[in-house]
Amino acid sequence: MSTSKAATKVITGKNTIFSYLCVNEPKAPLGGGTPKYSVSLIIPKSDTVTVAKIRAAIEAAYEEGQAKLKGSGRAVPSLGALKTPLRDGDLERAGDDVYKGCWFLNANSVTKPGVVDAALNPIIDPGELYSGIIGRASINFYAFNSNGNKGIACGLNNLQKLSDGTPLGGHSRAELDFAGLDDDDDDFLT
Repeated sequence: MSTSKAATKVITGKNTIFSYLCVNEPKAPLGGGTPKYSVSLIIPKSDTVTVAKIRAAIEAAYEEGQAKLKGSGRAVPSLGALKTPLRDGDLERAGDDVYKGCWFLNANSVTKPGVVDAALNPIIDPGELYSGIIGRASINFYAFNSNGNKGIACGLNNLQKLSDGTPLGGHSRAELDFAGLDDDDDDFLT
Protein backbone atom coordinates (compact mmCIF):
# COMPACT_ATOMS: atom_id res chain seq x y z
CA MET A 1 0.00 0.00 0.00
CA SER A 2 1.45 3.37 -0.98
CA THR A 3 0.73 6.55 0.91
CA SER A 4 1.57 10.11 -0.03
CA LYS A 5 4.33 12.08 1.70
CA ALA A 6 1.59 14.47 2.85
CA ALA A 7 0.09 11.65 4.95
CA THR A 8 3.30 11.29 6.96
CA LYS A 9 3.88 15.03 7.45
CA VAL A 10 2.50 17.04 10.39
CA ILE A 11 2.57 20.71 11.36
CA THR A 12 2.17 20.89 15.13
CA GLY A 13 -0.12 23.31 16.93
CA LYS A 14 1.03 26.77 17.97
CA ASN A 15 1.66 25.90 21.63
CA THR A 16 4.43 23.36 21.11
CA ILE A 17 7.46 23.89 23.36
CA PHE A 18 10.89 23.27 21.85
CA SER A 19 13.24 21.50 24.25
CA TYR A 20 16.80 20.23 23.78
CA LEU A 21 16.87 22.55 20.78
CA CYS A 22 19.88 21.95 18.55
CA VAL A 23 19.33 23.82 15.27
CA ASN A 24 22.32 26.17 15.10
CA GLU A 25 24.97 23.46 14.70
CA PRO A 26 24.49 19.69 14.36
CA LYS A 27 25.65 17.47 17.21
CA ALA A 28 26.87 13.90 17.08
CA PRO A 29 24.73 11.47 19.10
CA LEU A 30 26.13 9.86 22.25
CA GLY A 31 28.37 7.02 21.23
CA GLY A 32 29.25 8.72 17.93
CA GLY A 33 27.59 8.76 14.57
CA THR A 34 26.47 11.34 12.06
CA PRO A 35 25.94 14.82 13.54
CA LYS A 36 22.28 15.85 13.46
CA TYR A 37 20.02 18.81 14.13
CA SER A 38 17.35 17.94 16.68
CA VAL A 39 14.57 19.06 18.98
CA SER A 40 12.29 17.49 21.55
CA LEU A 41 8.74 18.73 20.93
CA ILE A 42 6.52 19.03 24.00
CA ILE A 43 2.85 19.04 22.98
CA PRO A 44 0.07 19.79 25.47
CA LYS A 45 -2.41 16.91 25.76
CA SER A 46 -5.13 19.53 25.28
CA ASP A 47 -3.90 19.90 21.66
CA THR A 48 -5.93 16.90 20.54
CA VAL A 49 -5.84 18.01 16.88
CA THR A 50 -2.04 17.79 16.71
CA VAL A 51 -1.96 14.49 18.61
CA ALA A 52 -4.56 13.00 16.22
CA LYS A 53 -2.50 14.17 13.21
CA ILE A 54 0.64 12.60 14.69
CA ARG A 55 -1.09 9.29 15.33
CA ALA A 56 -2.47 9.26 11.77
CA ALA A 57 0.98 10.08 10.34
CA ILE A 58 2.56 7.27 12.40
CA GLU A 59 -0.05 4.87 10.97
CA ALA A 60 0.65 6.14 7.43
CA ALA A 61 4.42 5.67 7.95
CA TYR A 62 3.74 2.14 9.21
CA GLU A 63 1.68 1.33 6.11
CA GLU A 64 4.25 2.90 3.79
CA GLY A 65 7.19 1.15 5.47
CA GLN A 66 5.87 -2.40 5.75
CA ALA A 67 8.46 -3.87 3.38
CA LYS A 68 11.26 -2.21 5.39
CA LEU A 69 9.73 -3.29 8.70
CA LYS A 70 9.37 -6.89 7.52
CA GLY A 71 13.00 -7.03 6.44
CA SER A 72 14.07 -10.66 6.16
CA GLY A 73 11.41 -11.77 8.65
CA ARG A 74 8.30 -13.78 7.86
CA ALA A 75 5.82 -11.09 8.84
CA VAL A 76 5.53 -7.38 9.50
CA PRO A 77 5.45 -6.69 13.26
CA SER A 78 2.27 -5.05 14.49
CA LEU A 79 2.42 -1.31 15.04
CA GLY A 80 1.86 -1.88 18.76
CA ALA A 81 5.00 -4.03 18.94
CA LEU A 82 7.20 -1.35 17.38
CA LYS A 83 9.02 1.60 18.88
CA THR A 84 7.10 4.79 18.04
CA PRO A 85 8.10 8.40 18.74
CA LEU A 86 5.03 9.78 20.59
CA ARG A 87 5.62 9.43 24.33
CA ASP A 88 3.61 10.33 27.42
CA GLY A 89 5.28 13.02 29.53
CA ASP A 90 3.21 12.13 32.61
CA LEU A 91 4.61 8.58 32.53
CA GLU A 92 8.14 8.98 31.18
CA ARG A 93 9.00 12.33 32.78
CA ALA A 94 6.98 12.12 35.99
CA GLY A 95 7.98 14.90 38.36
CA ASP A 96 9.11 17.25 35.59
CA ASP A 97 6.57 20.08 35.46
CA VAL A 98 7.49 20.98 31.87
CA TYR A 99 6.22 17.57 30.68
CA LYS A 100 3.18 17.43 32.98
CA GLY A 101 -0.01 17.06 30.95
CA CYS A 102 1.97 16.76 27.71
CA TRP A 103 3.05 14.36 25.02
CA PHE A 104 6.58 14.62 23.63
CA LEU A 105 8.61 13.31 20.73
CA ASN A 106 12.13 13.76 19.42
CA ALA A 107 12.73 14.86 15.84
CA ASN A 108 16.04 15.10 14.03
CA SER A 109 17.62 15.65 10.63
CA VAL A 110 21.06 15.62 9.03
CA THR A 111 19.91 18.67 7.04
CA LYS A 112 19.69 22.06 8.78
CA PRO A 113 16.01 22.93 9.32
CA GLY A 114 14.63 26.27 8.27
CA VAL A 115 13.69 28.44 11.25
CA VAL A 116 11.36 31.42 10.88
CA ASP A 117 9.57 33.85 13.18
CA ALA A 118 5.83 34.53 13.38
CA ALA A 119 6.03 36.79 10.29
CA LEU A 120 7.88 34.02 8.37
CA ASN A 121 11.20 35.91 8.43
CA PRO A 122 14.27 33.67 8.77
CA ILE A 123 15.81 33.75 12.25
CA ILE A 124 19.52 34.34 11.82
CA ASP A 125 20.54 35.28 15.38
CA PRO A 126 21.34 32.00 17.19
CA GLY A 127 20.56 33.71 20.51
CA GLU A 128 16.87 33.77 19.52
CA LEU A 129 16.81 29.98 19.51
CA TYR A 130 16.90 28.24 22.89
CA SER A 131 15.14 25.43 24.69
CA GLY A 132 11.84 26.75 25.97
CA ILE A 133 10.62 28.80 23.01
CA ILE A 134 7.10 28.18 21.75
CA GLY A 135 6.02 27.62 18.19
CA ARG A 136 5.13 25.16 15.45
CA ALA A 137 7.19 22.36 13.96
CA SER A 138 7.02 20.71 10.56
CA ILE A 139 7.85 17.03 11.04
CA ASN A 140 7.57 13.80 9.08
CA PHE A 141 7.34 10.17 10.14
CA TYR A 142 9.03 7.17 8.54
CA ALA A 143 9.72 3.49 9.20
CA PHE A 144 13.20 2.29 10.14
CA ASN A 145 14.86 -1.11 10.42
CA SER A 146 18.47 -0.88 11.52
CA ASN A 147 20.63 -3.40 13.38
CA GLY A 148 17.60 -5.28 14.68
CA ASN A 149 15.77 -2.15 15.82
CA LYS A 150 12.48 -1.54 14.07
CA GLY A 151 9.96 1.21 14.44
CA ILE A 152 8.69 4.60 13.35
CA ALA A 153 10.94 7.65 13.65
CA CYS A 154 10.32 11.39 13.40
CA GLY A 155 12.22 13.64 11.03
CA LEU A 156 12.63 17.39 11.54
CA ASN A 157 11.75 19.63 8.58
CA ASN A 158 11.33 23.23 9.80
CA LEU A 159 10.47 25.30 12.88
CA GLN A 160 8.48 28.48 13.44
CA LYS A 161 9.17 30.46 16.61
CA LEU A 162 5.96 32.18 17.70
CA SER A 163 6.97 33.45 21.13
CA ASP A 164 9.63 33.40 23.79
CA GLY A 165 9.12 30.98 26.64
CA THR A 166 10.72 30.08 29.92
CA PRO A 167 14.28 28.92 29.21
CA LEU A 168 14.71 25.23 30.05
CA GLY A 169 17.78 23.53 31.40
CA GLY A 170 18.72 26.11 34.02
CA HIS A 171 19.87 28.73 31.54
CA SER A 172 18.54 32.25 31.78
CA ARG A 173 18.38 34.95 29.16
CA ALA A 174 20.57 38.01 29.65
CA GLU A 175 17.70 40.45 29.09
CA LEU A 176 15.73 38.76 31.88
CA ASP A 177 18.69 38.67 34.29
CA PHE A 178 19.30 42.39 34.01
CA ALA A 179 15.75 43.69 33.49
CA GLY A 180 14.66 46.21 36.10
CA LEU A 181 18.14 46.99 37.39
CA ASP A 182 19.41 50.55 37.38
CA ASP A 183 22.92 51.97 37.58
CA ASP A 184 22.63 52.40 41.36
CA ASP A 185 22.51 48.63 41.90
CA ASP A 186 26.24 48.23 42.39
CA ASP A 187 26.32 47.13 46.01
CA PHE A 188 28.24 44.02 44.99
CA LEU A 189 31.31 46.25 44.58
CA THR A 190 31.26 47.49 48.18
